[in-house]
Amino acid sequence: MIQVDFPTPDFRMRRQAGKDQLFDPIRKKWIVITPEEWVRQNFIQYLVKSLSYPATCFAIEKSLQVGELYRRTDVVVYHQHNPWMLIECKEPDVALNENTLQQLLGYKSVIPCSYLVATNGNLTLGFAIETSGSVVPIKTLPAYPQ
Repeated sequence: MIQVDFPTPDFRMRRQAGKDQLFDPIRKKWIVITPEEWVRQNFIQYLVKSLSYPATCFAIEKSLQVGELYRRTDVVVYHQHNPWMLIECKEPDVALNENTLQQLLGYKSVIPCSYLVATNGNLTLGFAIETSGSVVPIKTLPAYPQ
């Protein structure tokens, strides 16, 4: 398990058509707030504000094909234009389990990267991908490479 101390949220918020929305500074558009979106936005804010990941390194809901299925990754973190970390966000009441890891490994089969992370806002799990292809748990999130 990785300890994550989320910063105090400072999102731009509004209510439109009866739905609460927040402005996503990465996608530069208003997004309806769902429990999963709240986790995603807070986790990205943590990476940017607490760990100094550049805001320009994120791709959100990147489309990909896994076998015959079309999927979207929650977050891809890039370094030097290459995927470096895949992040799967779940609602706070959704358990992180073997299915979550299998989902990330499926994405990794299409998008090679160095790290896999899953979070539901309460629990965050991380894994490093070794050169041998082994998946090894990590206890802290890596610093963004300079």
